[in-house]
Amino acid sequence: MKIGLLGHGVVGGGVTAVIDAGASESVRNLEVTNILVKDQSEVTDGRMSTNADDVLNADIDVVAECMGGLEPAHSFVKRALEAGHSAVTSNKKMLANYFEELMETAEKNHAVLLYEATAGGGIPWMANLRQIRRIDRILSFRGIFNGTTNYILYHMDLEDRDFDEMLKEAQDLGYAERDPSDDIDGFDVRYKVQISCASAFDQIVSPDDIPAFGIRFISAKDIAWAKSRGRTAKLIGRAAMNEKGLQAYVMPVFLNNSDYLSRIPSNLNGIESVSVTLGPAGFIGQGAGSLPTAHAVVQDLISISEGIEEHRHFEKSAVANGEVNGVYYIRTACPEAFTDITDEVICEGTLITRKTGLNAVLEKIAQCGDEKLFIAEVAE
Repeated sequence: MKIGLLGHGVVGGGVTAVIDAGASESVRNLEVTNILVKDQSEVTDGRMSTNADDVLNADIDVVAECMGGLEPAHSFVKRALEAGHSAVTSNKKMLANYFEELMETAEKNHAVLLYEATAGGGIPWMANLRQIRRIDRILSFRGIFNGTTNYILYHMDLEDRDFDEMLKEAQDLGYAERDPSDDIDGFDVRYKVQISCASAFDQIVSPDDIPAFGIRFISAKDIAWAKSRGRTAKLIGRAAMNEKGLQAYVMPVFLNNSDYLSRIPSNLNGIESVSVTLGPAGFIGQGAGSLPTAHAVVQDLISISEGIEEHRHFEKSAVANGEVNGVYYIRTACPEAFTDITDEVICEGTLITRKTGLNAVLEKIAQCGDEKLFIAEVAE
């Protein structure tokens, strides 16, 4: 099967390395024949070009998009699907924003669009959801979807270090981007939760409708409070589908240390689904990096070469978090905004709520207007 590769950075370079190595019979059935690179300085191989037409108009069977960003990645994938080529993408942000359009385009043109690498990296998460759904109805999922924030939180907890120090270390090690906003503000996890909702429940929701809180303003004092109560801080994305509708949100959670997700170390991901007959099923592995992500891309390419059919009916959905209730740790410059739901004052500006509806908490946060507010759910 001939592959046109869009992008040859960290992920795209890993895809080429895996396929060119041909370590298995399935991989040896794949061939990267055309590669789009950013500029002439990157042209180091006869297959490479800076002109997208040299890839999209070539004699290829499948397009693999590893560019990142919204455009031109979206336009290139749509163009490939319109030409009847199946496609694979590792681009979570692009897919989350154009999921419905691209899936409709794929179906209309008898093509397949797969996206294993967009969430969970090399676990593989999407394939496990697909396997479970062959037999079972998935009720919910939750997990650590972002290796950067897990690395930061893990070492803050383990070594009693501050957030800014750990963020810089993560950047120096290549775990965090120069602009880490998507990671530390929870947006990266929000994209992955949105895509996972489509795979787990056939529900398409706008990423902007999923409440997302990150760890930008977490402090060593917050971590110390959690540790003193036998808890560990993790950034968790979760969703559930029931008779009330789709529930989904992203938030730091102070997990009980008896919860196995609290022990996921360093930059690993750990995600759990819950289904009717299988019950809880957990998946742990590398969530990012050149070869783990490339592994996921190549898995999708093999699936297409073996004739996978992935045409499903998706429904548009709104997030209905009205039934979500929890206890929340809040540190803010305006604690008076939360007086009527406060159960315990830890110290000046830091409080624990009584069990309260998430939507009510969100309303108070919006009214408060504290841009540096930190919130974490205190798990039962």
